[in-house]
Amino acid sequence: MTKKEKTAVAIAGAVGSAALAAALLYAGKRKEKKKGPTQPGPIPSGEKPETD
Repeated sequence: MTKKEKTAVAIAGAVGSAALAAALLYAGKRKEKKKGPTQPGPIPSGEKPETD
């Protein structure tokens, strides 16, 4: 392999690795969103709830 070929292979590997890492991060965030919003905790005792 020539130096240009080795460089091209190294660049392709780096780009592929970055794409794979981005895909895994994106999938992880989507999985967290599927869990749904969390409910707020109970109102502390002694305080009236604010309503409109």
